[in-house]
Amino acid sequence: MAERPEDHVRDHILQFSLGKCALGSQGYNRVLLQLFGYMGHGKSSLINSCKYVLGDGDYKRRAKTSRSHGGVTLNRKAYRLTRTITIVDNRGCSRFNAFETGEIYAQLGNFLPLNETVEWTNDFETMISRLEDSEMDPNFTDLTVPIFVYSVKKGLSDGEKKETKEFIENCRLMTGVYPIVVLTHKTSGDSTKAENDFKLMGVEQIIKLENYTKRDHHKTPERHKAVLKFLYCALEDVKFQMKYPRNPRKERIERKKFLIKFLHDRDIKEREDRRRLTRHGHIADKSAGTGYPLK
Repeated sequence: MAERPEDHVRDHILQFSLGKCALGSQGYNRVLLQLFGYMGHGKSSLINSCKYVLGDGDYKRRAKTSRSHGGVTLNRKAYRLTRTITIVDNRGCSRFNAFETGEIYAQLGNFLPLNETVEWTNDFETMISRLEDSEMDPNFTDLTVPIFVYSVKKGLSDGEKKETKEFIENCRLMTGVYPIVVLTHKTSGDSTKAENDFKLMGVEQIIKLENYTKRDHHKTPERHKAVLKFLYCALEDVKFQMKYPRNPRKERIERKKFLIKFLHDRDIKEREDRRRLTRHGHIADKSAGTGYPLK
């Protein structure tokens, strides 16, 4: 039987090595495909699909999935795809506001440990304490590729477009890599509109696919090709980045600086907002004749 083109792509992915990049591994040990996005948009299903396609065996639900947009992942859990490639199911968020994105950037920067529960907090001191704890066992040998997973079932509101664009731009600033966008449930919504929305945000790589699921894992050429295309594009991005001199330790320091500044700016804004609300409440209450701040 003649070998199919997708078999060559699969073999390329399985045999990929950082040591074979233009300037060698440059101190990196593995590629970390970090999945981000709203809760319940298909991150866990994408992991199961990748394992299914690369393993070429029976379908297994390794990452827990949800049929709703509620999401089930509370841990930052890693799944090994090959000797070099690990894919990470990061905790999703309900929206990209300042409160939740701080935690997301901490995951993206590899400042939160893998395979442990991620607890949201908007307390500046708590976040800084976590960053200090991460220095006890710093991880600077993972080359991060951010992957934004979005289900076309939902559709982006104008407010979500603004938040998502800012998040994607910050991902680029933090990692030096534009996130690859994976559009899931491509036949259950307007995938063309979603693709155009992300192109307007500056996204360069957009993959549209249908995940394999426990209920629907009949192998098809198109689904296999789409999953392999996603992984191939991620590795091509890695090869491009590795054509230039890298310093893993310095890059980790720069990511930390970015996160500290983001957390600091967020903390100042929240304090100003609280003072403004308190001041306005005091004025409103004085006009009612009490002179006490509203509670």
